[in-house]
Amino acid sequence: MALEEILVLVGAGAITIWGVAHIAPTKAVVAGFEPMTQTNQRILTMEWIAEGLTLCFVGILSLIVTLALGIDARGTTLVNCALAGFLVVLAGLSLSTGARTPILPIKLCPVVKLSVAALLVIGSVL
Repeated sequence: MALEEILVLVGAGAITIWGVAHIAPTKAVVAGFEPMTQTNQRILTMEWIAEGLTLCFVGILSLIVTLALGIDARGTTLVNCALAGFLVVLAGLSLSTGARTPILPIKLCPVVKLSVAALLVIGSVL
């Protein structure tokens, strides 16, 4: 296995794990915002899970494309660079919102997203 493929697979695995770790504490996260209306609980739950699923999708798509097409395929490069760009946008959103809170895992979110984006790009263009 080539270094560039390892970089992409590590990045894809890391963002998938980060997505699962995002989903796992949903109930506790929502409870931490109490008191709130049931409607707001549902919206927060939906959005919290949606971000986790989005991160999982990014990682799984990168894994599937890289393993199915190979690291040297143009399609693999295109998909991984597009996913990296998307992660940069999500990191910007996290920097302007969640990272401004005192909650450490939320502060780490932009760092994780930018690190994975870097791994995807570097692994795709080496």
